[in-house]
Amino acid sequence: MASLLGNPERALQCAHLLLAGGLAGLLLGVLLAYGLDSYLTLPVLLAAHLLTILGPTAIKLGYVLRLQVLSRR
Repeated sequence: MASLLGNPERALQCAHLLLAGGLAGLLLGVLLAYGLDSYLTLPVLLAAHLLTILGPTAIKLGYVLRLQVLSRR
């Protein structure tokens, strides 16, 4: 982790990946959990609901990492 935060460009890239991945996970989870729920099996529906929790978590982590990197510049 220290090597990641030691290189600001790499940390910023990681933050952007977390933001984009979190947004994609959130959108996919909402689409599956609330749009296509009648077509899914229970384990897939459970995974879709988990994505609606993990997506925003990744967005928040990416945002905090991005703020940390930009404040050190």
